[in-house]
Amino acid sequence: MSAALLPGGLPFPADAPSCRKLVPDLAAMVEARDRIGEVRHIGGADVSSLRFDPTRTVHAALVTLGWPSLAPLGRAGAVRRGGLPYIPGLLGFREVPALAEAWVALEPKPGLVLVDGHGMAHPKRFGIASLLGLVLDVPTIGVGKSLLVGEVEGVLANEAGARAKLLHKGELIGMALRSRRGANPVYVSVGHRVSLESAVAWVERCLRGRRLPEPTRLAHEAASAVRLSAATSLG
Repeated sequence: MSAALLPGGLPFPADAPSCRKLVPDLAAMVEARDRIGEVRHIGGADVSSLRFDPTRTVHAALVTLGWPSLAPLGRAGAVRRGGLPYIPGLLGFREVPALAEAWVALEPKPGLVLVDGHGMAHPKRFGIASLLGLVLDVPTIGVGKSLLVGEVEGVLANEAGARAKLLHKGELIGMALRSRRGANPVYVSVGHRVSLESAVAWVERCLRGRRLPEPTRLAHEAASAVRLSAATSLG
């Protein structure tokens, strides 16, 4: 399997300083406007890994669901070892190569991908959802389960569908969304080639009475299955 490449055909950096040097230029390539096209299939992406794993193994999975049925149509996984260590703020550089490898095997290919993680709701406005979107050249949306940076404006109502702006240094970087009454919110942000308004709307359309939208919920299950399969094969 050929290695994943950054925009411009650049290889992924092998060390943290090189990654940090590239972030400003890559972040400037992110499109925070709608360039999606017709969506016949929608995808989900997630990874499973251990923070202090000495082998630096990443178990990645992508799933494809029909739209608007959200019926599962395909999934693919990949396991990569020996990449970057777990470095907050640079997790995309650690995890996207494995997701890009899984993408090659995924059929059918989705026209929009919801990523378990952040996009522009990131200290450098460049989380995993944005990096994956650039590498695959597909529209992506970040759906974070926990707050990485910033603060929620005001009080988020406890009703399903309630939303509040996520701000960082006075900048709107995402939206906190109460996907189910009484559940902790998810944090929606622009990944690539989608506006924040559209990102929130797509996440809401993908909810089926659970906290997580179906694409990332099923991707989480698939990534866990990849990890379990890898552990079993190692005996």
